[in-house]
Amino acid sequence: MHQIRYFLAVSETLNLTKAAARCNVAQPSLTRAIKALESELGGELLRRERALSHLTELGQRMLPMLRQSYETALAAKAVAASIRQGKAAPLSIAFSQTVALMPFTPALRELSRAFPGLQLKLSRGSASEVVEYLKSGTAELAIAGPLSETWSRLDAFSLFEEPFDLVVGRTHRLAGRNRVDFKDLASETLLLNTGCEMVEELKASLDANGTLATHQVATQDDLLVLLKENLGVAILPIGRTEMNGLCRIALTQLNLTRKVSVYTVAGRPRAIPCATLLSMLRAADWGDTGTERRGRAH
Repeated sequence: MHQIRYFLAVSETLNLTKAAARCNVAQPSLTRAIKALESELGGELLRRERALSHLTELGQRMLPMLRQSYETALAAKAVAASIRQGKAAPLSIAFSQTVALMPFTPALRELSRAFPGLQLKLSRGSASEVVEYLKSGTAELAIAGPLSETWSRLDAFSLFEEPFDLVVGRTHRLAGRNRVDFKDLASETLLLNTGCEMVEELKASLDANGTLATHQVATQDDLLVLLKENLGVAILPIGRTEMNGLCRIALTQLNLTRKVSVYTVAGRPRAIPCATLLSMLRAADWGDTGTERRGRAH
């Protein structure tokens, strides 16, 4: 693991002398360790050019995998230490208001077992609010759909995709139908969550298929209440699990999919609980997420 640590230091500083100082090791020892790693991987990771070094193509391909391996190894050591010592382990996570918490509870449960002193702080917000949570350090890690705001320090790791469906109340006139067209919604009022990450894409799809009367709602919880009272219909990502009293229906002519990702801040040191959860989420099998049966009343 010290070979990987040295390589990561060089990849960040692009300078062997600075990397050696950061790792508190003599430069010849750092150079020998990296050469041993290159021998193990079967190719050059670095191209040395006087004071500066550059990653080769192999080095660039190996960098994210070696970084994840190193973080996972550190997390394993921290988990062992946490179990021995019962230390407090704070972790702040920001969720988009439209991403369901339920699919992530197994990872959080496992994390709680690994860190008996785990102290979670969960926040909810719109896409712009989630970005601000990360920028300010209020959240160490975020789970959301596409964050339209471009920020060079935002690292995104894709988890799963989920298509959008029509959602209606269980007693609505369309409840029980397997499929509807946009023309079937001509007399309906659409409930639009203005905090959804994909609200602009949804508006574009609606405009392409005819304008509907809309009620704008700021939170997902309020939208679901209105749905259950038959005060409108909504188009939601099918991964949303809080569906008691509601029905999902496939909407033809709608080709809209949301990619849910986990976000962190590039270059910002990750606390061990954060790095551990990130590794868990990236390693999880998300194959069945967002594949609930359409048209089913809960």
